[in-house]
Amino acid sequence: MTIIKQDDLIQSVADSLQYISYYHPKDFIDAVHQAYLKEESPAAKDAMAQILINSRMCAMGHRPICQDTGIVTVFLKIGMDVKFDAEMSVTDMVNEGVRRAYSHPDNVLRASVLDDPDGARKNTKDNTPAVIHMELVPGNTVDVQVAAKGGGSEAKSKFAMLNPSDSIVDWVLSVVPTMGAGWCPPGMLGIGIGGTAEKAMLMAKESLMDPIDIQDLQSKGAETRAEELRLELYEKVNKLGIGAQGLGGLTTVLDIKVKDCPTHAANKPVAIIPNCAATRHAHFVLDGSGVADLPAPALEDWPEITWEAGDGAERVNVDELTPEKVKTFKPGQTLLLNGTILTGRDAAHKRLVDMIAKGEDMPVDFTNKLIYYVGPVDPVGDEAVGPAGPTTATRMDKFTETVLANTGLAGMIGKAERGPTAIDAIKKHESVYLMAVGGAAYLVSKAIRNARVVAFEDLGMEAIYEFEVSDMPVTVAVDHTGTSVHNTGPKEWAAKILAKEV
Repeated sequence: MTIIKQDDLIQSVADSLQYISYYHPKDFIDAVHQAYLKEESPAAKDAMAQILINSRMCAMGHRPICQDTGIVTVFLKIGMDVKFDAEMSVTDMVNEGVRRAYSHPDNVLRASVLDDPDGARKNTKDNTPAVIHMELVPGNTVDVQVAAKGGGSEAKSKFAMLNPSDSIVDWVLSVVPTMGAGWCPPGMLGIGIGGTAEKAMLMAKESLMDPIDIQDLQSKGAETRAEELRLELYEKVNKLGIGAQGLGGLTTVLDIKVKDCPTHAANKPVAIIPNCAATRHAHFVLDGSGVADLPAPALEDWPEITWEAGDGAERVNVDELTPEKVKTFKPGQTLLLNGTILTGRDAAHKRLVDMIAKGEDMPVDFTNKLIYYVGPVDPVGDEAVGPAGPTTATRMDKFTETVLANTGLAGMIGKAERGPTAIDAIKKHESVYLMAVGGAAYLVSKAIRNARVVAFEDLGMEAIYEFEVSDMPVTVAVDHTGTSVHNTGPKEWAAKILAKEV
C-alpha cells in the first residue's frame, strides 16, 4: 500500500499551478511556432509573434502568461491501494494547494473566483474552490491533472443535444464562427460526444489535457471515428479563415481533441470547450516518494522571435486625443499608445451605468480618454503592475451606448470582436475600438510605466486604474464608421483559402 502524505499533495498542486502560470507546454510552443512560420496574414502573424515573445518572457521572468490566471480544474485518479496520511479531505487538500499557489509572494496570481455567483459575487480572495473530479482506479498511485482555465475561453463553451442522425461536423462548423475570438485563437478545441449532457461537457474539458499531436495523427491516419472527426474538423475549421485573434488567417486551431463514450439511443450529446492561447495544464503522479518533480523546460525550447510595429504604425499621444484625431484611425492600423489611459471592466461598467441612471457624477473624467478592459495581476518587486492583458470586449457591449453617450469617452481597448450593439454605438458616437493581443499579458504590462487606482478600489482587480503607457501596441479593430476587422478579416482569408484550392 502506498502512503501519500497530506503536504505532498498540497504542495504538488501548488507547485503545478505556479509552474503552468508561466510555462507553456512545449507542444503548444512548437505548434504556435509552426503556425507562425507558415502564416500569410500580417495581422495574424503579428499576433502570434506577440504570443511567442510573451511566452518566452514569462518563462524567464516567472510571471503569468495571461492576467486571467484561471479557475482551477483538477482531475484525480486515486489508486485503490493508496492510503492518505492526512487530516484533511482530498478536496480540502487540493483547495489548500490552490490557496498556496495563488498567494505565492514571488508570483502572485490573480484571484478571479467569485462566491454567490448570481448574488453578491464576492471574490473569495484566494481563487478557491477548485472544480475537482475524482475517480477510484486500480493501482497504488495518485494521478493528477491540473488546469487553470481562463474565463474568456470558458465563456465560449457550447453544448447541443443533437438528433442521432445529425452531423457533428456540420454542427461544429456552424458553431465555431459564433464563438468569435474571445477564446483567443489559435488554440485547441476539445469535443465530447456521447454519454449524457454533463458527461459530454466533462469529456470535452478532459480532452484538453492531452498534448498537441494532430501532425502525428495526420501521418499515421485515423483508426477510429473519433480520430476521423479530429482530422476532418482540423482541416475544415482552419478553412473558416478566422485566424489568430480572429483577425483572419490560415490557423485558427492548433489541434482538435475528441473523446466519446456510449450514449442513449435517442440522444447524441455533443460539447465544445476551447482552450486559449494561454493553455495551462500539468500532469504528475504521486507514488509516496514525496512532492511531484516538475522539471523546468529549457529556454532553447522557445524560438527567438522579434516583434516590430511595422512601417505603418503610428505613435499616438493619448493625452492629446480629440474626436478629430480618432476619425483618422484606419481599420487594421497599428497604434503605439503613449500617455494615460483608464481601465474598467464588467463590475466597473455596471457601477458606472447605475450611477448614470441615478444622475450621479462620474468618479473620474472620461472626456477624450480611452478605457482599457483589463483586470491586472498584482505587481511584485519593482513592477508598476502585473501582467495586464485585455479581457473579452463583448461582455461590455451592453454598456457601450450608455457610456459613450454620457461620458465623453473617445474609445475602448479590449480583446476580440465587438458585437452589433457595440458597433452601432461606436458608429453613432464616432468612437473607436482598439484591440490588444490576448495571451500576451506580460508583454503588454512592460508598456505600463505607472499604475494607480482612481476609483472603485473595493472592486479589487476590477477597480478603475489610471495607467501611464509607453508604446503600448494596439490594432484599430473598429473605426469611427463601424468597420470591423473581425468581420472583414475572416471573410477575406476564407476566400483566399478557398481560392488556393481551386
